[in-house]
Amino acid sequence: MEYLEFTDEEIIDFHQTIANNIKKIRKEKKITQLDLALTIGHKSMSTIGKIEAGLESKHYNVEQLYKIAKILDVDICEFFKEK
Repeated sequence: MEYLEFTDEEIIDFHQTIANNIKKIRKEKKITQLDLALTIGHKSMSTIGKIEAGLESKHYNVEQLYKIAKILDVDICEFFKEK
């Protein structure tokens, strides 16, 4: 079996694509970072802000993506589309 190698930059870009897609949909639906944060179980919007800004290697986990898809009323696949 051949093993693939993934660069750190590739993984960072992957996470940022997800964050950017969620941010775009969130804004289209007029949902604030705070509202999204509270609905997925955070006490403040700081984590959402850091994820959207690509800071501190923060990113969404699978459970959060599931909840966000439900909150935004979109198919979770929309988060992974490269635009």
